[in-house]
Formats: sequence, structure tokens, C-alpha cells
Amino acid sequence: MTLQTIPEVPVEKFSPDTLKYIAESTFEKLASTPIDQLLRDLLTDTIHFGIKVIIALLIYLAGLWIIRRIKNLLIRIFTRREADRALITFVSSLVSISLTVLLIIISVGILGVNTTSLAALLAAGGMAVGMALSGTVQNFAGGIMLMIFKPFKAGDFIDALGYSGTVSEVNIVSTKLVSIDNKVIILPNGALSGGNINNYSQKEFRRVDQYFDVEYGSDFDHVKEAMLEIIKSDERILDSSTPGCADPFISLYELKESGIRIVSRVWVRAGNYWDVFFFLNENIYKQLPQKGISFPFPQLDVHVSEKNQS
Repeated sequence: MTLQTIPEVPVEKFSPDTLKYIAESTFEKLASTPIDQLLRDLLTDTIHFGIKVIIALLIYLAGLWIIRRIKNLLIRIFTRREADRALITFVSSLVSISLTVLLIIISVGILGVNTTSLAALLAAGGMAVGMALSGTVQNFAGGIMLMIFKPFKAGDFIDALGYSGTVSEVNIVSTKLVSIDNKVIILPNGALSGGNINNYSQKEFRRVDQYFDVEYGSDFDHVKEAMLEIIKSDERILDSSTPGCADPFISLYELKESGIRIVSRVWVRAGNYWDVFFFLNENIYKQLPQKGISFPFPQLDVHVSEKNQS
């Protein structure tokens, strides 16, 4: 004896008496059905559902393996074409997340869940989550803007949002920097795309500016000659013979309270900036005093006036 199913008719079309009759009839049929038949039906339904669960699990695991292979394939294709690492990480993460969501919908559909209703539920839930996570949506849009306008690429040294470091990765919501002391800094793409970005690596050459003070009364020509000797001793410093660069420049910059300020400007390749900067600092401190050029100390002149007292 098998249970008869009730046709799918909206409940609101039934009168209260009809609903009562259906409920009583169903209860009577259940009561008249042997226990062993109920157990067999329950066991059959459990086995069928278990088979669906196993199939859905196998498809899910196989799908994850395929998604991983697709992601690795995309990375290899972009790498072979020498694409920017930031673009590689962004596209691979976007494709991986999209395919994973699609795989979840397929796996749930195998269990017998109506995927149309599930898609509508996900859309409604996505809208609610999007409103709750508006910052994440903004970061995603910011990541797309970074990929389109490309203010930097992986490997560039940038200064943004108060942090400095080398760009190591750009994913769909954030950008990772590695600072000079090897700390990982994660910046949101939304704020990054709308903020000021100082890219130190985009140009091949950079100018090194040095400022130092010498005592009043120092011979400026002698100071300039000593500074040029320091500059010429470093082959990393370029001149006007290199396109895009200029000859070393040294001039009197400012008259300070305790001394005169000298400015030195030289051009180097971007990768040599800090090495040349510290080289000049060290040699200014070491060599200028050896040439009779002294650095000033803060000083204050006090004039005492005596008045006749009656």
C-alpha cells in the first residue's frame, strides 16, 4: 500500500472543510499503513537522498579540482605573455570566486533544491549583503579602476594612504605592499584608487636632493668644489650625457639663523636612489670638515647695553 500524493494546488484555494478532510484522510492512510512499509519507504528515500549527497559531493570536489586547474592555466597564460603580476592575481581570483559560486549552485541543484528559487534567494541575499558590505563592493570597484588605469604595477615602490612599500599583489578587494622592513601591508582598493599615490618606480631616473648647513663666513666656492669632488667619486651619479638627466647642481639655498644652507641635486637611476642618498650623507659629514668646512651649531647673539643711572 503506497501513500497518495496531494496535487500541487495553492492552499488558499481550499475551504476550511476541505483542508480538514485532507488532513483526516492523510492521517487515516498513515495509520492504516503497516510499519514495515513505512520503514521501507523511509529507507528508500534515505538511500536516494544519500546517493544524491554523494554525487553532489563528488561533483563539488571535481569542480574544485577543475577550478584550480583553470586558475593555474590562466596564471601560466598571463605569465607567458609577461603580463603584470597585479593583473594576474586580480583576474585569477575573480575567475576562481565566480566559478566557485556557480559550482555551489550546481551542487545544491543536484540535491533536488530548485535552483531558480535558489538563484532568486542568492540575488536577494546578495543585495542585502551588498548593502551591508558596501565597503567591500567599493573595494571591488576600486580594484577594477586600478586594473584599468594602472597607476602602479607589481614590483613598484609606492607611497599611498600613509604607507610605503613594494607592491606584491593586487586582488579583487585589496592590494598588498611589502615594506622596506619586510612587513606586509594590506590596503583597501576603494580608498587606494581614490587617494593620492606616489609611485617611485614608474620613472627610470630620480633626482637626489641634499640639504646641509655650513658656518657663516665659509667660502661658498670652496664648499661647491668640495661637494663636486664627492659627487664625481660616485659613478652611479649621472649627468646631462644621459637622456632625461641633468648635470649636478649645487647652490646656496637659504640664509638660516645659525648658518647658510647649501642644496645639492644629482640624478641617478631609480634603483640607486637610496644608496646614493646615504653615500652623499656620509661623505658630506666625513670629507667637508677635512677640507676646513665646519657645520654650524645653534647660536644666539646677546648684546648687553649699559645705561647711565642717575
